[in-house]
Amino acid sequence: METKVFRSPARHGYAVEASPFFPGRLACATSQHYGIAGGGSLLVLDDAPTGLGLVRSWEWSDGLFDASWSEANEHVLVAAGGDGSLQLWDLHHDAPLRLAKEHVREVYAVDWSQTRGHDAIVSGSWDRTAKVWDPTLGQSLSTFTGHQGVIYSTIWSPHISGCFASSSGDGTLRVWDVKAGACRLAVPAHDAEVLTCDWCKYDENVAATGAVDGSVRLWDLRNPRRPLNLMTGHKYAVRRVKFSPFSGNVVASCSYDFTVRFWDWKRESALVDTVEHHSEFVCGLDFNLHVPNQVLDCSWDETVKIYTPPCLSGAGPRP
Repeated sequence: METKVFRSPARHGYAVEASPFFPGRLACATSQHYGIAGGGSLLVLDDAPTGLGLVRSWEWSDGLFDASWSEANEHVLVAAGGDGSLQLWDLHHDAPLRLAKEHVREVYAVDWSQTRGHDAIVSGSWDRTAKVWDPTLGQSLSTFTGHQGVIYSTIWSPHISGCFASSSGDGTLRVWDVKAGACRLAVPAHDAEVLTCDWCKYDENVAATGAVDGSVRLWDLRNPRRPLNLMTGHKYAVRRVKFSPFSGNVVASCSYDFTVRFWDWKRESALVDTVEHHSEFVCGLDFNLHVPNQVLDCSWDETVKIYTPPCLSGAGPRP
């Protein structure tokens, strides 16, 4: 498995996201001292023939826990900070274009809408609120309350305009309707903190969750009384789940057990590959939108990696 590596000394990776515009570009949100103290860095990297190279970096006074690219401007992205802030960054500027600080605790999640005609940002915080913002990151448009624990993940639906999902320390997955300003569905997804959620790119009714209990669960939101599949194998907490944009059956997960795992969620024996190439918690995970089956991840071991796992490269699955 060919792997390209970028090392950022003293910066521990929390999130990666592939650019929706450039095939080899990605953003990575990092923190000093494992996010417990110190500042953070937002990195923009390019995949070149010589390896992963740094295009731009910005320093922030607190840890950065998530980042998301604009869907309308290839040079703009938003980052989520441990100081309760959201920062709007442009590759052509040294300072943030805009700073929003309405959350009163760490902002752990941020996502820019992918649906046509709906250009908006959603953030999730340890203050138990989710907020929706316009693309200029002015005053928030709406605030959503209901979670009884910290919010770890907020993700826009790729199918339904103005709809996002969130996961929380209260063990639930919630689906929100921005226009109605209401929670449409609350799923008691795990008997543990739910650290991550994602939407299937091929079915608007299917979502995935990952939790501190080490499991990944697939849900049909029309009938969420029991999961479509319960996938176990991770030894510790699942930090992030991501559906493949190229295969409706494939979902990936990364964990505090130092691994990234790939699953065919429509199979009873769902695990098809385990990648063990980090020496610390793996916190960030994404699929390249332009290069089929290429995966990006980042870890507390100070590295960002790009690779195609054997199970997706034509080499066949590995249990």
